[in-house]
Amino acid sequence: MKRILHVITDLYAGGCEMMLLKLLSATNGKWEQAVVSLGSAATIGPRISELGIPVHTMGFRDSRNPLRLLSMIPLVHRINPHLIVGWMYHGNLAASLAAVAAPGHAPVFWNIQQSLYDISSERRPTAALIRLGIPVSRQPAAIIYNTRVGAQQHEDFGYCGKRRIVIPTGFDYLQFRPDADARRQVRAELGLPEDALLVGLIARYHPMKDHAGFLKAASLVLQSHPEVRFLLSGMRITSNEPVFRDLLREYDFKDRVLLLGERKDMPRITAALDIACSASAWGEGFSNAVGEAMACGVPCVVTDVGDSAYLVSDTGMAVPPRQPEAFADALSQLVSAGSVRRKQLGQAARKRIEAEFSLASVASRYEEIYRTNLGS
Repeated sequence: MKRILHVITDLYAGGCEMMLLKLLSATNGKWEQAVVSLGSAATIGPRISELGIPVHTMGFRDSRNPLRLLSMIPLVHRINPHLIVGWMYHGNLAASLAAVAAPGHAPVFWNIQQSLYDISSERRPTAALIRLGIPVSRQPAAIIYNTRVGAQQHEDFGYCGKRRIVIPTGFDYLQFRPDADARRQVRAELGLPEDALLVGLIARYHPMKDHAGFLKAASLVLQSHPEVRFLLSGMRITSNEPVFRDLLREYDFKDRVLLLGERKDMPRITAALDIACSASAWGEGFSNAVGEAMACGVPCVVTDVGDSAYLVSDTGMAVPPRQPEAFADALSQLVSAGSVRRKQLGQAARKRIEAEFSLASVASRYEEIYRTNLGS
């Protein structure tokens, strides 16, 4: 069986990490696969291990010494991969280094799962890696982007255009589906009336996700629709974070905003929503949270960042980023549209996921390029 080595920056629950997990689940058993996390196993590593796929952690992100990457060399020699797949900027460059260290001549794929609007928005170490990727981008056999926008932005920045392959994020619409029981149960667990209108933002805490802008929009919606409740979930989304503590105090939300932190039951949480949101200011690629909400039959309001507007198409609404007033207006329109109209949009959203962005169809595209480069 041919061996594939995946190299990723870390395994916290983010969009890229989730896509790797989903892809491994869909292709498990077809190749001998292994994962190297430059950081820790975090929350996604154990889930990959449950598939029977080994996860190796380097602890590199806890160190500022780039020579730590050299510690990968014995591991790469032991695995002796036939194909190496990088994920995220650190993982991509490490994958290229691993290919040099590998005993054979394993081709390398890069995965770039975000857009690139403004290099100055990135943290300095990440910006430096993005720039370093320009000359190295001529080395991989393919650069896989999950958005058309992101591909063009990186190529405009100097990345090699001859290696481009665009494969959108795939969604498991059997796992994420409309679920009336989950809707009732989650609302009961949260102490919400069954008929409460619940708006959700599922995203880890990061400035690019613009939680502050979303909560500003929420405060504006509540002025005309005080019955609406807002749910936020993701890594570091708790009142222990000073930014959320300050924002809740500033807008005096009282019991109208729920901060759930990171959850393991996202299909249930997502199915309980009436409207789902992505408020990203930059960097968004092909939003897992939005696609999963659509699969659950939930209409979405998104900012036009990455391919979010393309993803929702006419099943939801898209507004410019960093404009809370416009976001609030779009939300208010969906609230005022009523449950029948929201259900119609949600049904159309689910059909779009089934037809265009199923995990099975996306995994088959990865499998095709794997086989082409593995000669099998």
